[in-house]
Amino acid sequence: MPDTTLYYRTASGALASQAASGEAAGAPSLPQGATALTREEYETELAAVEAARQEHAEDLVAADEANQSADYEALRASGIPEATARRLAGFTGPDEAD
Repeated sequence: MPDTTLYYRTASGALASQAASGEAAGAPSLPQGATALTREEYETELAAVEAARQEHAEDLVAADEANQSADYEALRASGIPEATARRLAGFTGPDEAD
């Protein structure tokens, strides 16, 4: 029996694949409630999931940078020296204009 890979979406919505190889492995079967996908559908949906994950990660970084900048500005407004404000806020943005 040739190597076989089954691509599917589980009942809970997760993407999954199941591979079997050799005579002893037998043909893989879909778990209960799963929907079969072609390899192309699986790869397309997986790429979409990865793109959404990457976008979310970028959004988190941008939000963190915005928080650091706001914290830095608040510390500077309260009279904290620039170097200390940078260290406390974790701010690595551009230096203040002289």
